Amino acid sequence: MTSRPNDMPGHAWLGAPIDARPLFVAEHAALMAALRGLAPADWGKEAVPGWTVRDLAAHLLGDFYGRLARDRDGHREGPGFAPGETLEAFIHRINQEWVDAHARVSPAALTDTLDLVGGQTARFFETTDPDAPSLGVSWAGADPSPMWLDSARDFTEFWTHRQQIRHATGRGTDPDPRFLSVVLDTFMRALPHTLRDTTAPVGTQIQLVVDGPAGGTWTVTATGSRWSLAEPDGGRPAARVCLDAETAWRLCTRGVRPDAASARARIDGDRRLAEAACRIVSIVH
Repeated sequence: MTSRPNDMPGHAWLGAPIDARPLFVAEHAALMAALRGLAPADWGKEAVPGWTVRDLAAHLLGDFYGRLARDRDGHREGPGFAPGETLEAFIHRINQEWVDAHARVSPAALTDTLDLVGGQTARFFETTDPDAPSLGVSWAGADPSPMWLDSARDFTEFWTHRQQIRHATGRGTDPDPRFLSVVLDTFMRALPHTLRDTTAPVGTQIQLVVDGPAGGTWTVTATGSRWSLAEPDGGRPAARVCLDAETAWRLCTRGVRPDAASARARIDGDRRLAEAACRIVSIVH
């Protein structure tokens, strides 16, 4: 069985919609608390390979401005694709250009601007129509995607970058299940696309279980044309993968390699299918 991007009507195969809208204001408040609590030396610490905490904060500001310009203000100007450039290369290039352009901005000025523009972005998300068509989510194979997925994707990005700042400055992952449960639920919408080249008889099911208060169970089913999260749980999956929450979100953001996640997981059933599910990626990489 081989999946194709648009071979089922609508977006039913993505599973039940997620409503991240009520959480953006609280997530933004948590980001601002984290930034305002940094020591001067913290801003120069590496948050992700090649970027400091200050760079990552500048990147977040670019995300906020981009969302408001595009979706609130209808602004369509900006950089375009270079000849032959892939989506991933384009995104990485313009992100780096933005960060480089903000090298002259101090942490204090950056924090104040993030507070203003990020607050506007959080309030904008509260007003969106979850069923409206929106930007594609490449890692879910949905283009265009419904706004509920596009906005939930942005929520996961804001949350993930906040964790990277926390980790860079000696703090662990924020365990608040209000946030992490939505992040994990969104990340798991990548499962059908992850399995698009994985063959299995129609009706075959794979379960991915995440332990803990923010966790849950996601069942993906081979339908004949693609894998789907919309089918009812048959109760006897061909493969079952159980992960702890920390490993799960890090796997989806490439903070843990698939082979390392498989080694940490509790796997029952068909190991080929289980290892295929552990190749999940829920970011542009």
